Amino acid sequence: MAPSHATHHAHDHHGHGHGAHAHGGAHHHQIDPNNHGRSFAVAIALNAGFVAIEFVYGFIANSTALMADAGHNLSDVLGLLLAWGAAILVRRAPSRRFTYGLRSSSILAALANAMFLLIASGAIAWEAIQRLAQTPEVAGLTVTVVAGIGVIINGFSAWLFVKGSKQDLNIRGAYLHMAADAAISLGVAVAGIVMLFTGFNWLDSVVSLVVVAVIVVATWGLLRDSVQLALSAVPAHIDLADVEAYLRQCPGVTDVHDLHIWGMSTTESAMTVHLVMPEGYPGDIFLDTIMCAVKERFSIGHSTLQVEQGTTRHACVLHTKAF
Repeated sequence: MAPSHATHHAHDHHGHGHGAHAHGGAHHHQIDPNNHGRSFAVAIALNAGFVAIEFVYGFIANSTALMADAGHNLSDVLGLLLAWGAAILVRRAPSRRFTYGLRSSSILAALANAMFLLIASGAIAWEAIQRLAQTPEVAGLTVTVVAGIGVIINGFSAWLFVKGSKQDLNIRGAYLHMAADAAISLGVAVAGIVMLFTGFNWLDSVVSLVVVAVIVVATWGLLRDSVQLALSAVPAHIDLADVEAYLRQCPGVTDVHDLHIWGMSTTESAMTVHLVMPEGYPGDIFLDTIMCAVKERFSIGHSTLQVEQGTTRHACVLHTKAF
């Protein structure tokens, strides 16, 4: 008689059959963090040097926008260091203590990056509002030149991360940092030109507030997605209903329960599920085929399937208590 319960497990690094060697549509979602090591090093070096230059010339030019941008750039350097560290930790092998390795560190880095951006934006807005009440004289030419250099440096740094920004939330955080800095620098440069020819020094503060609004809007999605992943939500690119529908139509499956899908990192997803199959365990090849399909269709590379005959009642402990 076939056993009533069986658990089958496969992921990207261990396993056998189709589940361990699946290729196809899901493969493009896996970004090797090591590919961005050089990008992180270059971006950090460029921005660290620019922070010092921008702050000094912001003080000389009496420009809040430049000094605020320097402070924001400093937070970006710290954010890049954090994202780089997470990209390295993601590659750590699982251990007895951390059975998933340190993959979730990339989620924490993305969340921290979003918070850094919002905190820095708040500081810039506060300073700009205070300066509106008493607008000082601003050296427009200095502001324009320094900010123009910032556009080049930050734009180039953002370009370094654009390739992986759509697939990896951690890389997306680094990209948004650099893109936001390029936007700030561009706004400051334009304001510097206008101030140079008109003497409208209040533009220094106004432009700062406008750019802050742009940063907050762009960062909100990063904050939302990283918080959801930190709370083990279903990754945004996966439709839970579609996964369940696929599992239910598999031959021999009469019911599906205890379906859980979450992000192990900003690029990898995992799933556990109970399949009710009255005929008993269908064999490894059948389950390997399911895991291969789940990986190709839904980009879930780490699956654990438990087969039950349905002779007893099983209820997910997470659903027994509600409030």
